[in-house]
Amino acid sequence: MGDNVSKRLKLVSATEAEMEERSFPNPYPDWDPGARTSGSGEEDDHREPFDAEGKQMEEGLKTADPHDFSTYTGWTGIALLYLQLHRLTHEAADLQRALDYVKRTMRILNGRKVTFLCGDAGPLAVGAVVHHKLNNAADSQDCLSRVLQLQRAVLSPDSDMPDELLYGRAGYLYALLYVNQQMGADAVEQDVITKVATAIVESGKNLSVEQKKTDRCPLLYEWHKKQYIGAAHGLAGIFCTLMQPGAQVPAAVLSELVRPSIDYVRHKRFRSGNFPSSLSNESDRLVHWCHGAPGIVHMLIMAYRVFKEEKYLKEAADCAEVIWQRGLLRKGYGICHGTAGNGYAFLSLYKLTQDKKYLYRACKFAEWCLAYGTHGCRIPDRPYSLFEGMAGAIYYLSELSHPEASCFPAFEL
Repeated sequence: MGDNVSKRLKLVSATEAEMEERSFPNPYPDWDPGARTSGSGEEDDHREPFDAEGKQMEEGLKTADPHDFSTYTGWTGIALLYLQLHRLTHEAADLQRALDYVKRTMRILNGRKVTFLCGDAGPLAVGAVVHHKLNNAADSQDCLSRVLQLQRAVLSPDSDMPDELLYGRAGYLYALLYVNQQMGADAVEQDVITKVATAIVESGKNLSVEQKKTDRCPLLYEWHKKQYIGAAHGLAGIFCTLMQPGAQVPAAVLSELVRPSIDYVRHKRFRSGNFPSSLSNESDRLVHWCHGAPGIVHMLIMAYRVFKEEKYLKEAADCAEVIWQRGLLRKGYGICHGTAGNGYAFLSLYKLTQDKKYLYRACKFAEWCLAYGTHGCRIPDRPYSLFEGMAGAIYYLSELSHPEASCFPAFEL
């Protein structure tokens, strides 16, 4: 008995040490309703907070991989950042910069992957949108036609394509939904979207049958033989995409297949409020958008919007507590596995609830990002990119000028 207690205590202290190793202690006082929230969207100059970082990013990009066209770490991510800045400032120069990066990507697409984040669909979808905004109808249509040609690989019955967001069908579905959101609901025909969404659902049903989990988790997905839970490679990212209104997944499918699968994920939650990286993992380590509560929170928010059940909102709020405590990451400031990505959880909850506590917390994470590089974080492999580095932090900072319209890039719609 004494040995067992001793082992448990050692395990607890090891876990706490690991948490400490992965994040900085949060130095900020929590929200005080009596105090005024700074950075609540009242700034006159939308650019001021991040102009210096923008110059540093552009300088750093001179040494970036010239062949990386991806949204995740390449030129399309930078184009997406300038599209975001144009949305906020309406400055023609930002749209022109987006076009410059789009043109760069068009020369180096390789057709090996089909997703928004890591494949051709992202550059082509962003290209279609940039040209659309510039009234270049022929160029926009050309990009869109090339996006639609990719569906053959996505729908092929012989395809061994995964279903997740970074490399799989959900990532292609997001590209279609993004185009329709930006260019009008009929840019991509609903029939195409329905076929892709159906392929994702059927794939999930098949794996669930194979794994004998149809009663508990009717839609099951894996990537590299692991059943991941998080937003990037896992169930949360796939379910978020299927629940998007533009996907028009039938209500019966959402209710009978997606909802019980979400509930299955919910029951994997740790006592801390965080989530494991995969169904077989029992380690409470990662508090990232890609793995852990910061990605799951978006799934819970979408579930609350779709199913109107309070339990989803309550658990999303529980995720926010974990992120507030453990979300200032030593891994960096990016949006995939960094502080900026974690801050988006607060912005999404603020949009949903209008609770100023979440806006305050989002502002504090932005304050941390404004001190970019001063905390001794790890330097990412692609330090100026959208999902790993500085471009993502700038994107996040830009959201604070209009937090009610914030939107996690390449994930939320």
